[in-house]
Amino acid sequence: MSVAKKEYKRVTVKSLVEMKALGEKISMLTAYDYTMAKIVDGAGVDVILVGDSASNVMAGHETTLPITLDQMIYHASSVVRAIDRALVVVDLPFGTYQSDPKEALRSAIRIMKESGGHAVKLEGGKEIKDSIKKILNAGVPVMGHLGLTPQSIYKFGTYTVRAKEEEEALRLIEDAKLLERLGCFALVLEKIPAALAQQVAESISIPVIGIGAGGGVDGQVLVLHDMIGMTQEFHPRFLRRYMNLHEEMTTAISQYVGDVKSSEFPSENEQY
Repeated sequence: MSVAKKEYKRVTVKSLVEMKALGEKISMLTAYDYTMAKIVDGAGVDVILVGDSASNVMAGHETTLPITLDQMIYHASSVVRAIDRALVVVDLPFGTYQSDPKEALRSAIRIMKESGGHAVKLEGGKEIKDSIKKILNAGVPVMGHLGLTPQSIYKFGTYTVRAKEEEEALRLIEDAKLLERLGCFALVLEKIPAALAQQVAESISIPVIGIGAGGGVDGQVLVLHDMIGMTQEFHPRFLRRYMNLHEEMTTAISQYVGDVKSSEFPSENEQY
């Protein structure tokens, strides 16, 4: 059933809660630089995530762990300068919030002050509740993240689907309800069974945004570079590639190289 879409001149955390209440799905994509963010925002995406996935797609690291707070602030400030409508959520990188709530607050404040971002995202449940409370008490909106949590990859040892067993699924449901009680405005569920994700979305009032979590949640997020086909080596089941930009860029650049080598470029009309 189609749902009447409300027009939002500027998306806020309140807008997302309202979208869930109205049954309108929430669209979310990553961006890490001004040019890409300008395009994503102009296309009507509701939420732009400045993800620590920049560690992978922008810097070439194997995991998200190496990216620093300073680097996240650089990427986030580039994105914020580009947007007119979308809500900008910034990942707190590994090591900036897990063990010390005061450090978590300092990290969140730096992101908000130095980048102009609108909210932060943290991975985890009850084990980081004190950090979440500290950040929320300072007036900084927090988005949660449960299921597959890439910053904990060396703990789990694999990027496989999480919460397939009943015990872990029950813990995830408890953590989702805890994040809602603490005051998180939304929650990302990554790579968990679709039925479980739908159960979580129906059991809490805050929006649940999925990646590899099926269609029964309140919205979807993908990594932009994967969605437009700039990356080629990543092939999870949940990824839909909407174009093959890698192929198109390779063709265009190869043509440019050939035109330069053959003196076809520049032509008389392309010089002064």
